[in-house]
Amino acid sequence: MPDNEGGQAHVPVLLAEVLAALAPLAGARVVDGTFGAGGYSRALLEAGATVTAIDRDPNVRRFADALAAEFGDRFTFVPGTFSELDQFAGGSPDAVVLDIGISSMQVDEAGRGFSFMREGPLDMRMAGEGETAADLVNTLDEKSLANLLFAYGEERRSRRIAAAIVAARAETPITTTTALAALIERTIGRKPGEMHPATRSFQALRIAVNDEFGQLVEGLFAAERILPEGGRLAVVSFHSLEDRIVKRFLDPEKAAPTRSRHLPQVQSALSPWREVRKAMKAGRTELERNPRSRSAVLRSALRSASPARPVDRAGLGVPGRGGDR
Repeated sequence: MPDNEGGQAHVPVLLAEVLAALAPLAGARVVDGTFGAGGYSRALLEAGATVTAIDRDPNVRRFADALAAEFGDRFTFVPGTFSELDQFAGGSPDAVVLDIGISSMQVDEAGRGFSFMREGPLDMRMAGEGETAADLVNTLDEKSLANLLFAYGEERRSRRIAAAIVAARAETPITTTTALAALIERTIGRKPGEMHPATRSFQALRIAVNDEFGQLVEGLFAAERILPEGGRLAVVSFHSLEDRIVKRFLDPEKAAPTRSRHLPQVQSALSPWREVRKAMKAGRTELERNPRSRSAVLRSALRSASPARPVDRAGLGVPGRGGDR
């Protein structure tokens, strides 16, 4: 799959590990719930699978059209969100793969407003609809903004940043990525060798704008509903908040309240998932080739015979942007 710049092949993170988790693939029906630039879909098709791909970003259509032209009716693209993948899959698939969060393609497009390293509008909308990051930055009260940055970005200096934003926007609205990044850097400083001080704040705003945690929870339960016994699920996440949700979803005992040791331990027998594998991360070779893979975590499991659960966030560790700190 051509990348959006430079004609380089787009290779998604942990590709070999994802393919192994979803095997066997020859003749399998797979839902790629987060199509992006099509790296996973291409690899799945080349392995002999039939793929239904989903993405809410209208800019990925050119990649989908290229795969459709090459693989014909073995590939179907559906515009939409992976939270509704059970409505788009067109039947019961053998496997589902989800690559959570932002793609390098989106980061590299300055006009999308995802990157603090590139001048662009403070947008961050994956689907191009609804509230922008600029809307949040310029309208939320100071306490709500601080809570958002802390809950979704794990930004410990969120109060200082929120206070600085509110003071600055009183003079002029904050409308560009570089203006916000520079303001944050002036507010909390930057030490040599540390990540950019705006990293966590930009993560928090992007998650809020796109309801990424809500999408993840709904998508996981949609996969649980649609996969048959023995169906395979593979989820790649890129930060600890996402990974915690996936981990607890696949292992209900991790999300359940502590049980008395005097009571029978029946939770595992009722779990909708079995053969839950340990988290996998990129190896040295991949890290050298693609530094963006350093935070990627793959979790996978097989669907058991137990009934699908109703959607329930309780115990999954989903952050909320509302409470006091």
